[in-house]
Order: sequence, then C-alpha cells, then structure tokens
Amino acid sequence: MRGVETRIQEIRHRIFREVARMAYHTEWPVDKRIEELPYKIIPGEVGNFRNDVFLERAIVGERLRLAMGLPCRTASEHAPLSDNIEAADRDETYYTPPLINIIKFACNGCAERRVLVTEGCQGCLAHPCEEVCPKGAIHLDRTNGRSYIDQEACIKCGRCADVCAYKAIIVQERPCAAACGMGAIHTDCNGKAGIDYDKCVSCGMCLVNCPFGAIADKSQIFQVIRAIQSGERVYAAVAPAFVGQFGPKVTPGKLRSAMKQLGFADIFEVAIGADLCATQEAEDFLKEVPEHLPFMATSCCPAWSVMAKKLYPDHADCVSMALTPMTLTARLIKREYPNAKVVFVGPCAAKKLEAMRRSVRSEVDFVLTFEEMAGIFDAGHVSLADVEEDPAGVNDASADGRAFAVTGGVAQAVVNVIRQTHPDREIKVASADGLAECRKLMAAAVAGKYPGYLLEGMACPGGCVAGAGTMQPINKSKVNVGLYAKQAQHQCSSETEHIKELDKLVD
Repeated sequence: MRGVETRIQEIRHRIFREVARMAYHTEWPVDKRIEELPYKIIPGEVGNFRNDVFLERAIVGERLRLAMGLPCRTASEHAPLSDNIEAADRDETYYTPPLINIIKFACNGCAERRVLVTEGCQGCLAHPCEEVCPKGAIHLDRTNGRSYIDQEACIKCGRCADVCAYKAIIVQERPCAAACGMGAIHTDCNGKAGIDYDKCVSCGMCLVNCPFGAIADKSQIFQVIRAIQSGERVYAAVAPAFVGQFGPKVTPGKLRSAMKQLGFADIFEVAIGADLCATQEAEDFLKEVPEHLPFMATSCCPAWSVMAKKLYPDHADCVSMALTPMTLTARLIKREYPNAKVVFVGPCAAKKLEAMRRSVRSEVDFVLTFEEMAGIFDAGHVSLADVEEDPAGVNDASADGRAFAVTGGVAQAVVNVIRQTHPDREIKVASADGLAECRKLMAAAVAGKYPGYLLEGMACPGGCVAGAGTMQPINKSKVNVGLYAKQAQHQCSSETEHIKELDKLVD
C-alpha cells in the first residue's frame, strides 16, 4: 500500500509526528504528555477509524509506546501508557527484541486461508469447479444456480478458483501471513495473528500488508532528537532509495539543507558504503569462488542474509562476509569524525535488527525509516520543498552504488567491479526478491544448481525501494533511483574516491 495514503498511513504519521513533537518540547513532562496523546490523535466521542473510540485510543497508545521504543503490551496488562517511560526518555537507547510486534486487540483475527464462492458465479453448464475438487466439496445449488462449498470438506487447495471461467471463486489468505516469506505468522489460541520470532527476520512485509494496522515496529525518533538536543554531533547516513520519498521537488541538495536545519551535523549517502561493499564482495568472490566456495551470496540485505544463515547453517560461509553499506558508511563517518553519532535513514525495518548486533552497535547509533523521518520533518516545521538548495548536494557515490536500492543492482555492481580487473571472466548471476523467492533461490543453490554463481537476494519485492519504511509507489521509486544513479560522476563502484579507504575500514 506504499504510495496510497490510507487511514493506516495517516495514523502512523500522526504518531511519528507527535512523538517527535514530544521530544522537541522539552518543557513537556513526557509521562504526562504520552497519556494525553491518544485523546489528541483520536478526538471526540465516536470512533474515527473503527466503531469503538476507546479501542482506537488503546491501539494508538500501544503504537505510541512502540514509537518510543518501549515494549508492546497485551489487553490483560493493567498499567499506564507511561509505564517505564524513563527507559525511552534518554538520548541513547538500543532496540530491544522483538522489533516487529502485533497489537493483539487491533488484529481482526483473519482466517488463515479460505475458499469462497462470490456472487459472480453464473451457475455454468460446464461446472469445472465441481469436477476438479479432490474432496467433492463443491456442488451446484439448484435453488439459486450457484456453486456452494462445504467448508468442512474443503481442503483449501484452490483448484476450483483456478478453473473458474468467471473468476467467481476466490482464495482468501491472511494478508500478513501471505506477505511473510518465512512462514513466521501463525494463529494463536484466540484466532489472532502471532509471530514466531525464531523464523522472523524483521523484513516488515507483514507490517505494510496488514489492512488493520495491527502490526508495528519500534522506533528511535525520540532518542535521535534528544541526542541532537544534548549537543551530540549527529550525522545522517541516508540510503539511496530516498529520492522521491519526501516529495517530487525534494532534491539531494534540499534534503541536505533540511537535515541541517533540524540540527544534523551533515549527511552522507549510504551509496558510498554500497561502493565499498561492492568492491569488497568482488574481491571475496574472486578469492573464494569456486576454489573454496560453491557459490557466494551477497550480504547487503540483512533480512536475506539472516534468512540464508537460519535455514542453511551448513552454508553460512557462502554468504559474503563483506560489511553492509550501512555499516561501512558509519565506519567511514566515525573515522573522519571520531565523536560522531550516526543515524541510518532508509527504507528498511531489518536495518533496525542489524543495528542491534553487538558488532554493529559501535558503528550505527540509531536507525530511522523514511516514514519516521517524515514525521520529524513535520514536527520540526521543515518544508523540504521550500528550503534553500545546498549547492554541495549529495554527490559522492557511483551510479552502481546508488543502484543498490533496486533488485539486481547489488549483483551488477559487484560484476562491474570484477570486470575492471578481470574483463574476460564470466560471472554468472542469479537473483531473487521477496523472501519466498529468496528461499527458493537459496534452496536451489544448496542443491547444486548454481555452481560458481553470485547470488543476490532482496527480502522486499522490488528491492530496497519496496522497504517497509517507504512512502511512494515502488515502480515510481525504481524510476527515481535510476535517474538519480545517472547523475553520479562515476559509473563503477571501484572508481570512487572513498575506495582507497576500504582496507582501513575492514581491518
């Protein structure tokens, strides 16, 4: 639903904006303010989005807590919203698991899977739905001329839907479960959705596909603002998928000006780290494949790499050990500014999970999505379209580095680096996007179908431009990233200025 301003997007934006406002207004007692906010966000006597105004406020309350980085609670817990608020009211708080949370009393309790005959049924003579049903669960109701399904006998195979000439039979799946490529969504004893965190890789696809807005992730909006207010030198590392996310008139130069207006010391584009990552992966591929490894998988997408290591631990060494663009950019910033705090601003929920790793905590201090950043701009009264253009803009990375944001871009960048020194070597590539397809790709590679290949996996369908924290239509983002890439001074990752720093950064 990226690019469609639904009621869910509206309420999420309100919450992010109010949490940011609460951080900016240091004169407001945080414990008192958070108790008031559900009544500000959901005013009046009747529901705005649901029939029950009290339920709406309860859901908003839990969303506010998650946006503050606090744990999600159940309906059975009796405690004020401000419970343990002191844990969030500071300028340095790490994400604590779980990152992705289901607000149970917001969940609709959707059926996992069901097959239904709609009013579009014409009661046709052929009646192929009845013929293909392996359980004899479909019959013609001669009183109304339509097919009906015996739900007790139905095994939800969907064959009837496949053969219906009128598409009058539909297969409904729980949207969050259908979007989860890891099979991590299940049904609890109350019929509500639950998450198996042993399977979850925090890609956030369940979050953006739940039509009831029952799934939310934690945020560090409050802590980022508090860090800036405390006098910390906070640098923003902005992912290349940012183009178009804050409006069609927002150029890289305007974004830089706007971030500085908010108090950020400066911004760096994460495509710089992408260039470093591509160069490191190219070196690793040449060194390891096929002499030591049967294939090599890219490391850029944390959800993909975690999935591969979880499901195929015996082939964990086939996932590149190269540092991700986020981590490399953060290291570059802290090498230049040792006392800096770094906030990654991007499209990805899984980057929050990556930043929780002990090996990354010292590099990346905060992670925000584009959607959360938009709430900060709003709260800070910064109109990005109207700010003065910074003539320096953001112009450091290569075209290939910027193209990391789109499916196929990572592998192509690695291949282009290899061709600089080994023009005659053939590099075979296979790629997949969406975790379900990524699992198939990895399974095939483990089975020996991709010998000597470079594998690229992207957890989000379409690549980073489809991340859970994006706001514009995915296809539009792809176009915008492509145009942005063409503006780069260099095409290949290995041609950029920062490559000479790589050895120092990966020691």
